[in-house]
Amino acid sequence: MQRTFEKSAFKVPGFVMLVVLVMLGLLAFLFLTGPQPIPGIILAVIGFFLLSGFYTVQPNDARVLVFFGTYTGSVKDASFWWSNPFAQKNKVTLRVRNFNSERLKVNDFNGNPIEIAAVIVWKVVSPASALFDVDDYETFVHVQSETAIRSLCSHYPYDSDDDGQISLRGNPGEVAETLQTELEERLRDAGVRVIEARLSHLAYAPEIAQAMLRRQQAQAVIAARKQIVEGAVGMVEMALRQLSDNGIVELDNERRASMVNNLLVALVSESEAQPIINTGSLY
Repeated sequence: MQRTFEKSAFKVPGFVMLVVLVMLGLLAFLFLTGPQPIPGIILAVIGFFLLSGFYTVQPNDARVLVFFGTYTGSVKDASFWWSNPFAQKNKVTLRVRNFNSERLKVNDFNGNPIEIAAVIVWKVVSPASALFDVDDYETFVHVQSETAIRSLCSHYPYDSDDDGQISLRGNPGEVAETLQTELEERLRDAGVRVIEARLSHLAYAPEIAQAMLRRQQAQAVIAARKQIVEGAVGMVEMALRQLSDNGIVELDNERRASMVNNLLVALVSESEAQPIINTGSLY
């Protein structure tokens, strides 16, 4: 696609041109009141056409000038200006704007249906590209943003069991950077710069939400059990080593296995263990 390159339009400070028009009006009045009114009429007609060349540019606004179908330049400086009176002066705002996407129902990398939405902060940096290179730059931003969000979900799972894999829920910073990079690539032709892109809503679709919640709870229980078992094994190993190093008691393999079993039951059991005191044998 052939892009429109931004350039500055010819412009004259409006107050300077206003003084020129006042002087032109006085000169036309002198001719009209004299014996030769024709030059005065010509000057009056010229002044009338020159009046349409005045315009005002507000802060963070721009005017794109088009002269008989030809782009002649853009004016971004906020002030009172005069330019070609026959040129069409199209207004394009350069203010920062937000786009809140709707909640989209898409499938993630694993094929699970999820609901996702994002907030896109953007602004126009090239008024000419925004006006001429796309049909409607605001609609273009909305459509491309939703397309980028759908594409993002196809590359990442909602959640991941692998610590090295990026997921939508577990790595919001990396996901936001990826979304912003893709949006900048998509919106470059429209003269739009993406300032920030963040996920504003992320959840499983209602039809699988309960099942996924149970799955997450099961994973949390397994992770907690794993940590408890690892700690218990370490404590048992430390107890046996200290008993052996200090010479407190000598244990054969059978008694060692029995002690390990008792210690693990006491440490890993969910309910409080009830100790049984062994006082020895009567014989």
